[in-house]
Amino acid sequence: MPGFFDRLAALFSAPAVAAGTRAPVTVRTTLHGVPVEVINTRPDIATADVLARLDESLALIGTYQPWRLAHLRRDIRGIRVERFACRGAFIPQDNVIITELTFLARRDISAAPVASSILHEGVHARVHAMGVYRTEDQLPREERLCRRAELAFGQALPPELGAPVVERALASLSLDDRGVAPIVDWQEAQRRQDAADRNAST
Repeated sequence: MPGFFDRLAALFSAPAVAAGTRAPVTVRTTLHGVPVEVINTRPDIATADVLARLDESLALIGTYQPWRLAHLRRDIRGIRVERFACRGAFIPQDNVIITELTFLARRDISAAPVASSILHEGVHARVHAMGVYRTEDQLPREERLCRRAELAFGQALPPELGAPVVERALASLSLDDRGVAPIVDWQEAQRRQDAADRNAST
C-alpha cells in the first residue's frame, strides 16, 4: 500500500492545465544558492513578482537564521513554485520543496509567513536527509518539530514581521495529533484549487 508521501507525489508531481489556467510558463534560476523552478499556469500572476517575493523570503532566512538556509542548500535539489493545494510541501521522491504560486503572489502578507513555510518544509527535508524513516503515525511529532522551528524563526524576526509567524506556530502547537497533522483529502483539495483558478480567470 503506498504511503502518505507516495500518494502526495502521485497527485501533485506533474502540474495539470485546468480550466482557467494557461499552458505552464517555466522559469529556472538560482536564489541565495538554492535552485528554483517556477511553473506558472496563472495568466494573472507575474512570474517576476513571485520570484521577488521568494528572493525576499530566502533573504529573511539567511539574515535571521543563516544555518537554516545552509541546510536548504545541502538538503534539497531546489524549490519548485507551482499551483498546489496548500502553502507548501516537501516531496521526498523529488527532494524538492514546493512553495505555492498564489501564496507567493499575495501582497496582503509580508515575506515572513512565506519564509516560515519554506523553513517548515526545510525541516521535513532535513529529517529526510538524515535518513529517518517516518510512518504516518509519526507525522504529528515531525509536524511539531517543524512548528517549533517556525516559532523560533518568528521570535528571531523583528516583532512587526515575526508576530503572525509566532501566532500561527503557537496555535498549531496547541492542537492534538489529529489537529497538528490532519488527514487531508487531496483530491478534494485539488478540486477546490481548480475551482479557484477558474474563478480567477472570470
